[in-house]
Amino acid sequence: MLNKLFEHKFKILIAFIIILCFGLVRALENKIFYDPFLVYFESDFKDLPFPEVDSLKLFLGLLVRFVLNTVLSLLLIYTLFQDIEILKFSTLIYGFFLVILLGMFFIVLNYFPDGNWLLFYVRRFIIQPIFVLLFIPAFYYQQQNLKK
Repeated sequence: MLNKLFEHKFKILIAFIIILCFGLVRALENKIFYDPFLVYFESDFKDLPFPEVDSLKLFLGLLVRFVLNTVLSLLLIYTLFQDIEILKFSTLIYGFFLVILLGMFFIVLNYFPDGNWLLFYVRRFIIQPIFVLLFIPAFYYQQQNLKK
């Protein structure tokens, strides 16, 4: 087991750096991104109306954050699996989710004023690297099954 760790020390180091970058994005979110929902969702938002937003700035902030998390996620996936087909598939899936989630976010924001919880969860998938937490075990499982 220890020998395998030493064999993959560069891969582990790169993965660790990428994970630190995820933490850095999260730690600096108030300074880097325009997102009035950061404060809104920290409060007791259940009965509060949505805050006033600049839709273009919000869209660009969410887009940049999603793309940044996606690039880090794709780097992590490629670092762990070093398979270009997995990377291509992941890129396609991330692109699909970008369109769906941003569309859902603005539909809920503009047409469902009581959709606080729905907006909370859709936004969570946009701003957090949740998909990489799902993809890594799935790709690992797939690779293990292909070896059998």
